[in-house]
Amino acid sequence: MTMTQLFKRWWQGNPTFRAHFWRVFRFGIVGVLCTALHYGVYCLCLLVVNANVSYTVGYVVGLLCNYVLTTYFTFQSKATRGNVAGFVASHAVNYLMEMGLLNLFLWWGLSKLLAPIVVMAVAVPINFLLLNVVYKKRD
Repeated sequence: MTMTQLFKRWWQGNPTFRAHFWRVFRFGIVGVLCTALHYGVYCLCLLVVNANVSYTVGYVVGLLCNYVLTTYFTFQSKATRGNVAGFVASHAVNYLMEMGLLNLFLWWGLSKLLAPIVVMAVAVPINFLLLNVVYKKRD
């Protein structure tokens, strides 16, 4: 039996793993899109306001896009009061962490264009873990 056949057999025999894999994959797609939007808005705002205001505006724009895509695409769920509240709460924690990291990295001397990229690299995995709690299906 070839490695490909072994993998296919294993893949088909592990539906729980497949479901988790595709959820993480969809999360990655949403993350890339919303991060690019957040960063683009941040860069545009930097032309007229400071880094903290720019980051906040970018965060809010990305947050709105992120909620819709995360709810309907990543977790294939419906908008409910519970997941709106959980999403906002997880992102409030995430936002505070990101602002702290942004200011720390700027204080350390990272450029205004590089600092948010490093912040997002740290924050994305933490945010995924928080959102898994928010969207966990209650059986």
